[in-house]
Parts: sequence; C-alpha cells; structure tokens
Amino acid sequence: MKSIRDYRSDAVTLATFEMRQAMANAEVGDDFAGEDPTVKYLEDMSAQMFGKEAGLFVISATMANQIAMMTSTQRGDEVLVGEESHIYNMETGGLAALSGVQARPLRSLNGKFDLPGLQRAIRNRGLQLPITRVLCLENTYDLNLGIPLSQEYMSEISMLAHKYDLLVFLDGARIFNATTALKIEPKLLCQDIDVVQFSLCKGLSAPVGAILLGTKDFIEQARRVRQRIGGGMAQAGHMAAAGIVALQTMIVRIEDDHINAKRLAIELARFNESLVNVEKTLTNIVQINLGSVGKDALYLSNSLAEYGIKVKVVDPTTCRLVTHWGITVSDIDETIDTIVKILR
Repeated sequence: MKSIRDYRSDAVTLATFEMRQAMANAEVGDDFAGEDPTVKYLEDMSAQMFGKEAGLFVISATMANQIAMMTSTQRGDEVLVGEESHIYNMETGGLAALSGVQARPLRSLNGKFDLPGLQRAIRNRGLQLPITRVLCLENTYDLNLGIPLSQEYMSEISMLAHKYDLLVFLDGARIFNATTALKIEPKLLCQDIDVVQFSLCKGLSAPVGAILLGTKDFIEQARRVRQRIGGGMAQAGHMAAAGIVALQTMIVRIEDDHINAKRLAIELARFNESLVNVEKTLTNIVQINLGSVGKDALYLSNSLAEYGIKVKVVDPTTCRLVTHWGITVSDIDETIDTIVKILR
C-alpha cells in the first residue's frame, strides 16, 4: 500500500507511543466537578509556562477562541481582528453566531498591524457606535504563511490596546512555532497578553485539546461559558494526559519541522524561484505560488495525490504544505522530486 505524506495541516499527526501509554494509565476524575487531577495538572502546568494565573482545558483551539470572545464581550460589541486571521475566516462565523459581536478586520503587513491604523480603528464612545472591546492577535500569524511575531511587537501593540481599555486576546494555536523560531520563552513572548490560547494538536501531536489561559476570574467565567456550549467533560484526564506528554516532549522537536520546511522551500525555489518565497518561510508552512508556471493549484493537488502526497489548496493559484512530526527528511526529498516532475 502506498504511504501517504499528508501536508494539509500539522493537526493530522498521530499520538506518540508515550502519549498513548499516558492516556491508558491516567488518573482521572470528574472534570465537570473540578475533580480530575490530570486535567488540573495540565492546566496548572500550562499557566505556569505562560506566566498566567489559571488555565482551562477545552476540546479545540476554535472552541478556546470562541469561549474567550463569549467571556470578554457583550452582544453588539466590536472586536478587532486580522484580515487573514483564523478567528475571522475559519470558524464558521462564530463571532457573530455565538457572541453576537461585530468583527472589524484590520490589514497587516507581514503579519503586523499598523499602529496608527489600529488606533484609528478603535471607536470613540457614542450612543450610535459599537464598543470596541477586544483586540485579537494571532501568533504565528496567517494559517497559510505561519509568520512569527516578535515580543517587541506584541508588547507595543498590547500597550496601545490597553491604553484604550481593550482586552488583548492571542490566538496562539501555533505559539510554540513562534517561540521556537524566535528562540524565546512563552512567558516572555506573551507577557503583555491578557488572554491566550494554544493548541495541543498543531505541532505537538496530541490527539485532542487546547488550553485557554488568563486571570483566575476570567477562567472561572470561561469555565461557565464552556459548560453552556456543551464543553464540560467527565474523566477528561485521559485526553489531558496526552497533552502533558506533548508539552514535555514535543516542543523541543519543532525546530525539525522548521528545518524541513525551509529545505523544501529552498529546493523548490532552486527549481523555479517564483514558486516559493524562501524569506517568508519562517516556521513550518510552505506556500507554493503557481501563477507564473501556467498551472493551477487544483491540478498540482490532484497530481500530487496520485503519488500519495496531500496538500491544501488555498486559492486557484496557491497551495500550502505544513511540516510536522509525521513528515520525515526522506518525505521532503520525495516531495521535492515529485513536485519538480509534475511541474517540469
């Protein structure tokens, strides 16, 4: 049977043997009642890692994003989001459907918002105007590029938001790709962020879960919101156990994913320099641009599928490849050769 190399996302990974062992042997209790010791350990471990007061274990990063917004806004408020952000584009209109808030998209340059532009986007208070309540950041930014944003930028933009009494929320689904690329600890990178979430699946290979972090009061309210939308869990320690192993063992190997992505980008650009912007391949995401080679993205995707290689079509001329624990060096070699063969 032909092996499959799946580059569609870093969430396609399988749990490691150590994770499966931990799940089988986990000490569990009723998380609904706050009695699961393994969940508590994961939440406390995560909070300490990021320098926050408390944590909440939830099913997915999308759920964490939506719980954060439901907890921090009132219906009719406005939240500032990036045009390319996941919370704005990829969560089936959850901001409107669940929180009843208005999203105001901001343009970015290489993942960064223009500070004067941000300042102008913050509403003055007035009877006819929505209240600007939250600034939503994302790091790494843009799910099709994976841009790591520096601590200096994160602090500067957070300080501006705090000046206008905005809560600063960070969708950090791939935050460990950012910390790895920037060579910085999560606690320092997120020191000025009020509320942050990170995925245990993307890059860390756990089978399920995300962590939402903030003050004790915020997380207490978020726990009630989680229950309201059906996110309360019994004996969740079986899942949390895999998350603990992921944090203990998988962060250190994310650099391998970045090396594989960079090599893939370099070799494809060597074949045709218009295919990949190597300088923008900064973490584990490689974007292939087919506009100048006379092929469309669906053609490349379908052709690669015949060789057992799966990629994500972003738009008619763009594909995305994400490296992860399931992609080896030999997979990279075969993928390079196959793409060159198809496009030659």
